[in-house]
Amino acid sequence: MSTAKLFLMMSLSIAAAVGCDRAEGTPRSGDNTATVPGEVAQRANNPAPAAADNTDKNDRDRDPAALTPGDQGENETDRTITQKIRQAVVASDSLSMNAKNVKIITTGQVVTLRGPVKSDKEKADIAAIAQGIPGVTRVDNQLEVDVD
Repeated sequence: MSTAKLFLMMSLSIAAAVGCDRAEGTPRSGDNTATVPGEVAQRANNPAPAAADNTDKNDRDRDPAALTPGDQGENETDRTITQKIRQAVVASDSLSMNAKNVKIITTGQVVTLRGPVKSDKEKADIAAIAQGIPGVTRVDNQLEVDVD
């Protein structure tokens, strides 16, 4: 038997032994599994709340006309504009984390802003930051105010 096969078989044996070192119903360290019999059934009957449905946003983003970060201009001017806007947005203490993570796409010195923000003020503030960067010819503000 080759050394590689022998090593693989030994590794699998050790992994199996380590995985079977606890009694049923006892938690693994750092694990959130069942600790008593019946808890699994209780969790199955009371599932966690469903995740937010963002199907409409995903469908919108599949539109071939919708700009994505992959459409970012590759010339130095567009990259520099995007970099300066991102730096100014991240440096702003008045913006939420969502606002600091919006998509900034520059193509032909036209900046497109996309993503959720918490308020109309954040939407306007980010657009003003983008418009104030030298070289920007136009800002297409597609930011959406999150109503949650």
